[in-house]
This record gives sequence, C-alpha cells and structure tokens, in this order.
Amino acid sequence: MAVNKQPILKRCRSLGIDPSHMGVYKSSKRTAQKNRRKMSEYALQLREKQRAKFIYGVLEKQFRNYFKKANKKQGITGENLLIMLEERLDNVVFRMGFSTTRRDARQLVVHGHFTVNGKKVNIPSYQVKPGDVIKVKEQSLSSPRFKEIKEMQVGVPSWLSVNRDKMEGKVLADPTRDQIDVPVTEQLIVELYSK
Repeated sequence: MAVNKQPILKRCRSLGIDPSHMGVYKSSKRTAQKNRRKMSEYALQLREKQRAKFIYGVLEKQFRNYFKKANKKQGITGENLLIMLEERLDNVVFRMGFSTTRRDARQLVVHGHFTVNGKKVNIPSYQVKPGDVIKVKEQSLSSPRFKEIKEMQVGVPSWLSVNRDKMEGKVLADPTRDQIDVPVTEQLIVELYSK
C-alpha cells in the first residue's frame, strides 16, 4: 500500500494550505516565496487537484477513480467528489476527533482499532453511509493513546454525532458542500479532468 510521506509543513507551504486543515497546529519559520509570474489556468487546476489529494491523503490512481464514480452519480460532479472523499473512514475518524490528524487516523484504521456497525474494518478508504456507527474497539480503549484522545475537545461537524464517553460516533447524513470546510475549489478539478 502506497503512502504519501512528504513533509506536511513544506507541502502545505508549497500548496498554500493552512496546516490546521491537516490537523497540524504549528507553523513553519519559512515563508512561501512569491512567484512573480502569473499562474496559467492549467497550473491553477493542477494545484487544486494536488491540494485535495494531499489533504485527504489519496494518491493519483485512487483520486481518478473517485472522480469517475463522482461523474457517474447524479448531481454536481465536484460536490460528489468532495462528499465521497469526506465519507472515507479515515476522514470520518479524524472528523469525529478520534485522532489528531488524517494520517494518524489512517494508521489507526489500518491497525484495526475501529468497528463499523459492530464489524472490524481496517480499510481507510471504506465508504461510510448515513446510519453507520463507528466505534473504538473494546481492547483499544485501554491504550494510553485513546485515553488521551478521550480527554480532547474537538469540534464535530453537524453531519456526525459523537459520544465521547463510549468513544463512538454515528453518521447522521451525507455532508453537504457547506459543511465541508476544505479549502478546495472543486470546479477547477472537474475542469482539469474534463479536458
């Protein structure tokens, strides 16, 4: 399984992303260099695609497959794409506050610390649906990592509900574009893939 191991702060600086969207709350001492040349339309579209891929931790082949599925669904393709990325299990675990970053969430899912509707799921790209209950496994609750996470206070989006005492959460509905706070202009991604 391929994993993106690029340094987060360096990549955030090059893509113009605030590191807090990645779950990292420290800043780089370096400043982004101002590019004097105006970016071409293609460069803007490519940068938006790279932003989305980097934020959600998805590589090119998988991202293209998400786009193809989003294109086949009814509705606006760009919004469908972001909703599919948002409903990945690793992202939902991060959004519920059961991990500090999406990379951390991915690792916890791969190591089998979560169940979906009572069944162990260790696939980060698993698509959750409204009504799914995501819970930390009983054996994992005693680990120091989850005891620390249980004490954290995290803002949870309105399309999810979380019970921090039981360390479980429920997907109430599909997220809408307004509820997705990722700094990505999805229309540019659609234009890039539509060429």
